[in-house]
Amino acid sequence: MEQQLMNTQQEEMSLRVDIYAMLAHLLRRAPEQEVLDWLSELDVDMNHSATTGMAAAWPVLKLAAQKTSVIALEEEYQDLFIGIGRGELVPFGSWYLTGSLMEMPLAHLRRDLAQLGFARDESVKEPEDHISALLEVMAMLVEGGDLHLQRTFFNRHLAAWVERLCSDMKTAKSAVFYSAVGEVALQFLTIEKTRFMEVN
Repeated sequence: MEQQLMNTQQEEMSLRVDIYAMLAHLLRRAPEQEVLDWLSELDVDMNHSATTGMAAAWPVLKLAAQKTSVIALEEEYQDLFIGIGRGELVPFGSWYLTGSLMEMPLAHLRRDLAQLGFARDESVKEPEDHISALLEVMAMLVEGGDLHLQRTFFNRHLAAWVERLCSDMKTAKSAVFYSAVGEVALQFLTIEKTRFMEVN
């Protein structure tokens, strides 16, 4: 019984790592053909009766991947997150928390990242409070297994704004594929937020 529980916990941890990493990849750049192919073949029930939550979000993402192309996604990502001067969405914590980039939330994040032993890759130009970077950190923290560290980082640097970003992604004018990504992200991160509220 104890072994079965450990296996279940390990599977749940691996799934959480995979979802954090997948969302980070999709929000870092427009997905490559290999990623689209993988999403198009997700093992989900396309006729599932669920109309809410993660069970409903996965089939929509799978269908969105099947209906798009790499070229279309490059244009969609450009319009959404980069734009000319600025994209339709600004996927940075400081922006959502203060209305400006490079503000105090970024300074607090950099302090916490340094304490955790994380450093920004020299090839990455965006500030560390880009949503993809924060999700990458969460993937590593979940893999590390320390639930207290996960909760602390999530609550300090994601909980106050990430649901608003996901909701904005779902309804953005330029979003088609990324509307489905926003729904999966919203459902998953809401579950994570609830998980961390329950941690003592």
